[in-house]
Amino acid sequence: MAKVLLFGRLSDIAGWRERTLEPLPASLSALRAQLCAEDEALAEALSAPGVQVALDQAIVRGDAALTAGSEVAFLPAMSGG
Repeated sequence: MAKVLLFGRLSDIAGWRERTLEPLPASLSALRAQLCAEDEALAEALSAPGVQVALDQAIVRGDAALTAGSEVAFLPAMSGG
């Protein structure tokens, strides 16, 4: 089981902020593919430049394996000034 969190406009687009996925996807790329297959608008938002992924509260780049109890957060690009 993995806990998935969406922040900012990503949660607005998907209509949820927190979700538990079971069975556990094997990797971040598999998780992202699953979410994208379920929601076309979310797929577009997740592929936008600047979207970051945190695995167990640490920003990761590239792919990583998921383990039971993993927490994955998708963070929208930051803006401001």
